[in-house]
Amino acid sequence: KVSRALLCFFTTASCLETVPCTPVHVSSSNCCFNFSEKRIAPQRIRCYKHTSSTCSRRGLILKMKKGRETCVLQTAQWIKDYFKNVKQQTQVPGT
Repeated sequence: KVSRALLCFFTTASCLETVPCTPVHVSSSNCCFNFSEKRIAPQRIRCYKHTSSTCSRRGLILKMKKGRETCVLQTAQWIKDYFKNVKQQTQVPGT
């Protein structure tokens, strides 16, 4: 029973650790020119940051747990669903 409770706790905690990446100064490296259309498993995403407002196309830069970064359009349905789930998991019951 204890191991199931711990497994449940750690599974939930790993889902809640996706947070915005620390902002960095604006440069061309904060722009995306190619966007992945593949759905990425939520457990692979460590953090994210928005592309710079000076970029020609706005999107999100996702940083994976293994350090790789990829760009996605924030209008993609799977990314909208992903953030909806993250928001629901981080809400405190009764608020």
